[in-house]
Amino acid sequence: MREAGEGEPVLCMHGVPASCFLYRKVIGELAARGMRGVAFDLPGLGLAGRPAEYDYTWSGLGRFSVAAVDALGLDRFHLVVHDIGGPVGFELAAAAPGRVASLTVLNTIVEVDTFRRPWSMEPFARRGLGELYLRTLSKPAFRAVMRLQGIADMRAVRREELDAYLELLKREDGGRAFLRIMRGFERTGQKRVLYESALRDVPYPVQIVWGERDPALKLAVHGEQARRAAGLETVHRLPGKHFLQEDQAPAIAELIGRQARA
Repeated sequence: MREAGEGEPVLCMHGVPASCFLYRKVIGELAARGMRGVAFDLPGLGLAGRPAEYDYTWSGLGRFSVAAVDALGLDRFHLVVHDIGGPVGFELAAAAPGRVASLTVLNTIVEVDTFRRPWSMEPFARRGLGELYLRTLSKPAFRAVMRLQGIADMRAVRREELDAYLELLKREDGGRAFLRIMRGFERTGQKRVLYESALRDVPYPVQIVWGERDPALKLAVHGEQARRAAGLETVHRLPGKHFLQEDQAPAIAELIGRQARA
């Protein structure tokens, strides 16, 4: 878990292949703006436990998240979601809408029933191939993928930080829990309806913030789906790729703070 600052809590939900490490810069920026940034690792990722017998579906991770905010005493919080932290965070918001003060959506998926994984993630979902792909994935290869799809300004992140992503992904179990997460996507119409219900006609304000150069979850496709689901006229566009938390942390924190103040 990562935490910094005082004031209104902002819960930041990560996706894959990441952990709360992804939000280290955003949390610092939130603290500098008088807010309390909070992020925890989802089961199977980062420094969290990786039990073999666990429900790694979005539903299961959503139930964990509800229990986590209870354990942290977060009675009311601003929620930030990203990647599959979107579906997981929508599960949390749908279960406890009265506890959400605002929702900020970063590069994620809403229309999950039609979602297709990007080329960089699809191999992990296939049995046998996923194990081989992960076992042979080297740090230089991972850095290359992050350069292509993850981070627009590579000057914003050191090589050691990029390597930490892969080390946190493979630690303890070699990434087996991560593979179960990748194979547990609930791409159903029922889940799409649930996630759309967490975005529209809700008792909290919603904003969409997108790394406009994301080649995996494209602004024109996935960003537009999120905008429509929330019933918003605009999307806040930032000059980032998928992991915009790395090079756009000040802008993200400013938009979160602006919405919280409003």
